[in-house]
Amino acid sequence: MKYKKLGRTDIDVSLICLGTMTWGEQNTEAEGHEQMDYALEQGVNFFDTAELYSVPIKPATYGRTEEIIGTWFKARQNRDKVILASKVAGRGPEWIRGGGGVDRENIMAAIEGSLKRLQTDYIDLYQLHWPNRDDYNFNNHWYYRPVSVDPEREKESFLEVLQALDDLVKAGKIRHVGLSNETSWGTMQYLQIGKEHNLPRMVSVQNEYSLLDRIFEPDMVEVAMHEDVGLLAWSPLATGLLSGKYIDGARPPGSRLTLAGAHAYRDTKNANEAVKLYKKVAEKHGLTLSDMALAFVNQQPFVTANIIGATSMEQLKSNINSVTIDLNEEVIRDIQAVYKDYPVAF
Repeated sequence: MKYKKLGRTDIDVSLICLGTMTWGEQNTEAEGHEQMDYALEQGVNFFDTAELYSVPIKPATYGRTEEIIGTWFKARQNRDKVILASKVAGRGPEWIRGGGGVDRENIMAAIEGSLKRLQTDYIDLYQLHWPNRDDYNFNNHWYYRPVSVDPEREKESFLEVLQALDDLVKAGKIRHVGLSNETSWGTMQYLQIGKEHNLPRMVSVQNEYSLLDRIFEPDMVEVAMHEDVGLLAWSPLATGLLSGKYIDGARPPGSRLTLAGAHAYRDTKNANEAVKLYKKVAEKHGLTLSDMALAFVNQQPFVTANIIGATSMEQLKSNINSVTIDLNEEVIRDIQAVYKDYPVAF
């Protein structure tokens, strides 16, 4: 396994981060435990979850993934072996505290619920799942127009959030803080306001990034590298599209696109055409499509960790093994040629 520093902290996290959001919906508790056992044996010390999970999100499974991690911690007595990341939900889902978003009251309520479900007294990295403002994630980039109705109130919101997180750090309930689905402006606001008020510094940003979604480039890349707010890349296989299993309209039983839901927007004509071309590149160089896609994310200098998820042990083993693959300059050139033709796949 390879490791990187988490922001400007002294924490070394595995380049492969174990994503957990299928546990409690597509995976059983026993399967989640098996995945954690194997990942830890392979040197994966970084697990990511959220109060919102499992997915597809719905009231019946809210918090279930954290509960599965909690029963694993209790059974294995190994909390100190894992760098654990979780998230407070943003505005929207009404079944989560009325959909009120990220403010002091909701943060304080969310952390207590997560700690109880996780059966731990601290979380290593506590992240804001998405902004209270409009953002360009989850296919919103086609319509995104940043509007600041009250700029001062927005900045007050950043300060309120950071002060709440600071209280949790001082209480020992969280160690570090991070962002998710955030913009370059939002990230810099948190960094600047945190510095001005001597409040916790954001150490990471968890945004979508894959061969089919490189919206993180170039502006967020500059922020990540110069400010040491590394990317925790989610959906590196684009909901499984980059495994090749959906080529020509295939829909394997139990798969994410078969279940559809919010992420079916990735299933576009351009995405499917790009997948076929990327598959040809992989085969040309003696690689599987998924190995090439994951290795591409792994070796980006702005990436702190690649969040992989799996519904089977076979997938998990393959995904973790991607850390051993290095793509040479010829492979990268071929990838870039496809990218220039399909810069925005969905």
